[in-house]
Amino acid sequence: MRQLKKLWANSAFKFGTVVLALLLLIAGIAPYLGTVDPAAMDYANVNIAAGTSGNFALLDGSSVAHKFWMGSDNFGRDIYSRVLYGTRTSLMVAVCTGVVAVAIGAVLGMLAGYFRLVDALLMRVMDGLMAIPAILLAIALVSALGAQLWTVVVAIAIPEIPRVTRLVRALVLSLREEPFVEAARALATPTPVILWRHILPNALAPLIVQGTFIAASAVLTEAILSFLGLGLPADVPTWGNIMAEGRVQFSQYPGNVLFPALFLVPTVLAINLLGDGLRDVLDPKFAKKAAA
Repeated sequence: MRQLKKLWANSAFKFGTVVLALLLLIAGIAPYLGTVDPAAMDYANVNIAAGTSGNFALLDGSSVAHKFWMGSDNFGRDIYSRVLYGTRTSLMVAVCTGVVAVAIGAVLGMLAGYFRLVDALLMRVMDGLMAIPAILLAIALVSALGAQLWTVVVAIAIPEIPRVTRLVRALVLSLREEPFVEAARALATPTPVILWRHILPNALAPLIVQGTFIAASAVLTEAILSFLGLGLPADVPTWGNIMAEGRVQFSQYPGNVLFPALFLVPTVLAINLLGDGLRDVLDPKFAKKAAA
């Protein structure tokens, strides 16, 4: 409870939490907030200006009165509905990428930090992965695996795994010499139990913080991949796809790029601020600096 009070007293954590809560709410009720199907096309309403009212043609041939709050794109799709549904995709990619990268990196880091023989081999592999620019590795993986949600998550997560592995390895190298770990070994406690019950709980705080930064990076990387046409398929509403389709006519219709960007920027900022707040409170080194 005391930690929660400290977290909520942190302005960065509070701002990030509030913004992310609003985004999660938008993602959850997107079908109710969205005015039409985000994939529906109406070629009679191509490149409509933001705030324009009109009629939107439905698949059954009928039409409904419609307000284009953010205008329409060059296929007659409603930008407002696509941006709302894009919130779902971006947050799902962020969460899944963070979980995958942290889970795999934590396991590899504990193995490398606890077993010297594994360390020698595994860390050379991690160094090799870190030598490749993350965005280039992600592009190569998506090109090889195909553009689907899970392949995009894997492609973004793999370049982040070495960073998590190195972080956990450094923590384990210091924790394995602590008296409570030596006592557990002296009592013939199985190694998996030592790693799971004694070492992992002491590494959770840095892992959570690192996971938030990975999630923020994942949102940007997914948008970059989609913007380059290498992310999710064009019919899937993502902020990157919307901006990619709008960039061709940016000078005439800047809203097609700016509206999704207005969601992208605060999302990344909120996740980073959330991570900063968690680090300030949960990391002892930063907590001591703040107290001083």
